[in-house]
Amino acid sequence: MSADTSAPIRAPEPPAPPPVPLSATIRLCASLRRAAPALGLYAASRLIGLVSMAVWAGWVGKHPRTLLGYSWDSVWYVGIVRHGYHSTLPPDPAKHGVTFSDMAFFPLFPMLMRTLTIFLPITAVTAGLVVAWVSAGVAAWGIHAVGERLHGRRVGTALVVLWGLLPHAIVQSMAYTEPLLTALAAWSLYAVLTRRWLWAGTLALLAGASRPNGIAVVAAVCCCAATEVLGRQASWRVWAGAALSPLGWLGYLAWVGYRRGSWHGYFAVQDEWGSRFDFGVNALRFIRHLLISKASFAYFVALVILGVALVLFALLTADRPPLSLLVYTLVLVTITLGGSNYFASKPRFLLPAFPLLLPVAMAMARARPRTAVLTGGTLAGLSFVYGTYLLTVARIPM
Repeated sequence: MSADTSAPIRAPEPPAPPPVPLSATIRLCASLRRAAPALGLYAASRLIGLVSMAVWAGWVGKHPRTLLGYSWDSVWYVGIVRHGYHSTLPPDPAKHGVTFSDMAFFPLFPMLMRTLTIFLPITAVTAGLVVAWVSAGVAAWGIHAVGERLHGRRVGTALVVLWGLLPHAIVQSMAYTEPLLTALAAWSLYAVLTRRWLWAGTLALLAGASRPNGIAVVAAVCCCAATEVLGRQASWRVWAGAALSPLGWLGYLAWVGYRRGSWHGYFAVQDEWGSRFDFGVNALRFIRHLLISKASFAYFVALVILGVALVLFALLTADRPPLSLLVYTLVLVTITLGGSNYFASKPRFLLPAFPLLLPVAMAMARARPRTAVLTGGTLAGLSFVYGTYLLTVARIPM
């Protein structure tokens, strides 16, 4: 008997529609939710550090807001907000004729401060603190995003906590540009890792307009774009990102050169400050001086931090990180170690070099919870005490 062929033939099911890509807002919200525990720990550590410093500052008769918002470089930024770029201090014979000009300070930070004072009823000092604190939070979020992208959430959280508990982490709460540069650098590096070249270039442009060592972000973006171009057919976004990245840094140098009437005007300003790149000759001389004579305790801590940074860079290199992180960190370390004078400020210059902490963060993520908590508690105690010492006792240029 023949088979029944009268049954209806079932039409094949249509293919499933492709998944709808998540919008940028949804991705950012998801990233923020994942980073929330790390950001909470970071905020708690910085708050405790600030309270510790404020209590001691009140005890010794100093105002915490002044220490955080109107000390050293912060005074220059407030002056730029109030009067623009035209302040120059005459040569100081006690400092070998050094001349201080406000053109040494890049414009993005005071521009943000000025914008806040226009739209909010706050002073320039308060605006500087607001910009720095918001930038520090965005930086912590970006650091978590990079760490999570490379090694998972545990490493991302450990990376943020370590960055917030550095010995000189008090700078993250001051009206300084390091938090702003770190925020722009972290998200630019994340954009490179996720192949968002226009974002990478734009953020590198802003980083270059925030600090002289923002050139490290530019170098990372351009090197990665170059490998992309050499390795395969690159899209126009790669070219555009690479072209955008140096415009902030070069633009400010061009403006200072125009104001000074010389193509090397900015480098002349730095030279007048006594700051130049001498491949570490001055730093080695200062280290020799430290070893044979008395000096402030902060100088010896700075020496230890620089030594640890070199070890961490060797460990980072051995782990073969992505090219963007390696180039970025290498340029920051080179500029810091090779620059002359301002030895006590060198740990601050390394504050944006968060990839140095990756080897330690990976070790903490693998450690037992008790060991990780004990390590974090020890680092917290050292950070809070040393940060208080830097602002209220040492009073050396930071």
